[in-house]
Amino acid sequence: MGADGPARLGATDASATVTPTAARTDVAGHATTARLDELLAHAIAAAGPGLEGLPDDPGAHLELVARTDRAHRRTVEMLRAAVLAARAAGHSWDAIGGALGTTRQAAQQRFGRVADAPEADRGQRRTRLVSGLTAFNEMAALALAGRYGWRSVEFGFYYHLLEKDDVQWEHRRLVAWSQERTGLTERGWEKIGGGWFPWVYYARRLEAPALEGDVSDAELLEAAPR
Repeated sequence: MGADGPARLGATDASATVTPTAARTDVAGHATTARLDELLAHAIAAAGPGLEGLPDDPGAHLELVARTDRAHRRTVEMLRAAVLAARAAGHSWDAIGGALGTTRQAAQQRFGRVADAPEADRGQRRTRLVSGLTAFNEMAALALAGRYGWRSVEFGFYYHLLEKDDVQWEHRRLVAWSQERTGLTERGWEKIGGGWFPWVYYARRLEAPALEGDVSDAELLEAAPR
């Protein structure tokens, strides 16, 4: 507040001018952050027992530290997955940097190594990012990709990151509490990533050589049931 009263919108000092659009955006951003804070706090508290003794139980404070650290690591993984999906959707590093509140260079240095891997020459690439996948179509797409030697090594929002091999691979998706998970590793199945609730994914190497040539992303999506 100045000597002549509170500053007014539209003052001659351009640095103090706030447009209605910017004001609405700022309010919406604060509301989103507040809602995220509430949801994250609830999720951490509801993830399991051990926090009931707060604030008097010293052990509960350590459990809170450990649980919040696990939540942090998962949100870091989710951010990386979101950036990979944005790149697969065609967004530039300028746009991603803007969404992160940083520069193009900083965003690319932080996430670029894996996110740009699918841009390698089609005849030489050993990794690729297939986007547009959902719970309804991903397994048919992975089955076809596996016949050409592509195995999933990572997954996230609507995508799988695939790695090329000289032999065929098969994939499985199960709910996290399925009894079918028992003994899978003994039968050659490898768990992919850390899971994406409620799903867990597995891949298994086969003896058959990969089919010659390659399969396009469009063909993978076409292979999926509609």
